[in-house]
Amino acid sequence: MSDTTAASLLARQQIYDTLCRYCRGLDRMDKVMACSVWHEDSTTLYHGMYEGTGHGFVDWVWEAHAPMERHSHQIANSLIEVDGDSAKSETYVTIALWTLPDEQGDQTQIIAKGRYLDQWAKCKERWVITHREYVHDMESLQPLSRGKVSEASRRDAADPSFKFFSEYDG
Repeated sequence: MSDTTAASLLARQQIYDTLCRYCRGLDRMDKVMACSVWHEDSTTLYHGMYEGTGHGFVDWVWEAHAPMERHSHQIANSLIEVDGDSAKSETYVTIALWTLPDEQGDQTQIIAKGRYLDQWAKCKERWVITHREYVHDMESLQPLSRGKVSEASRRDAADPSFKFFSEYDG
């Protein structure tokens, strides 16, 4: 394997890991982690929802997620092209949101599917997003019929994953 191929594969994996950290940061409400994926001068365009900076988007999401009981961001197909210290990617995302119960105790589940179109730069040995355009492909709203919910699953530092990763020496 050539050095160029190895460097490209490593970059692609680092970018994918950064996307995973972004989703984890949002779902565990770890604002520092969610902000860490953005370049300080990054821009975002979420058509019809938000346009501004990457860090500003995280602030906007915090307000949008506050009235939710739970949320889950999951990434799937990810096409990543690396060119030296820059890259671009298209990553499919599914977002599941549960609203808080209303006065009658009813809740709604929102399922959104879209794609992150990201531009990347390698800064200080890590990959960060310099620009994101989010394409919202589809969304469904359904009355929520609750199944089992684990009490261990949390949207804060009490979630078991925080302790797990702090003790992991892998």
